[in-house]
Amino acid sequence: MRLPQRRSQMMVKHGPESDHLTPEALERLKNTLHTLEKIDRPKIVVDLSHALTLGDFSENAEYQDAKARLSRIDGRIFGLKERIKNAIVIKRNGSADSIQLGSTVKFNLAGKEKTYEILGPQEANPTRGKISYLSPLGAALIGKKAGEKFGYASPDGATNLIEILEVK
Repeated sequence: MRLPQRRSQMMVKHGPESDHLTPEALERLKNTLHTLEKIDRPKIVVDLSHALTLGDFSENAEYQDAKARLSRIDGRIFGLKERIKNAIVIKRNGSADSIQLGSTVKFNLAGKEKTYEILGPQEANPTRGKISYLSPLGAALIGKKAGEKFGYASPDGATNLIEILEVK
C-alpha cells in the first residue's frame, strides 16, 4: 500500500543540482517571501478573524475562503523558506576560459548564432536566453572553451556541429 504524500513532500527536490540560483534570483525569492509574510499574510489573518465573528463555521463561506487562502499563503511561505535555505548561489567567474555554471556562451549551432546563459534548472528559460546546465545542450557545453568545435546530438536525434565563439 502506498502512503499519500503532501504536495510539499512531492515538491522536495533531491540533490543539490536543483538549488543553484543567481544572486538576483535569490534576492527575488527573498523579496517575495518578505511580501508574503509582512503584507499578504496579515491581511488574510484580519479577514479570518473577521469571519470568525460571523458565527457558525460550518456554513460560513467567508471563513472557509479565508482559511483556505491562509493555508495557501503558509504553503508558499514554507516553500520559499526551504528554497532560500537550500540555495547555492552561482558565483560568476569572469576570468574563466571554459564554460561553467553562470557563464554566458555565444556559439554557432546549425549555422545560427545563439547566446545562452548557463544556470540552474529553476531559472532556466530558453526563450530568454537562459538554459539549465542539466539540459542536454547545457550539459554538452559545460567544460568547453572558446574556439572549440564538437558534435552535438540533440534530443530529437539530429547531430549538429557546435562552434563556441565566446565565453563570458
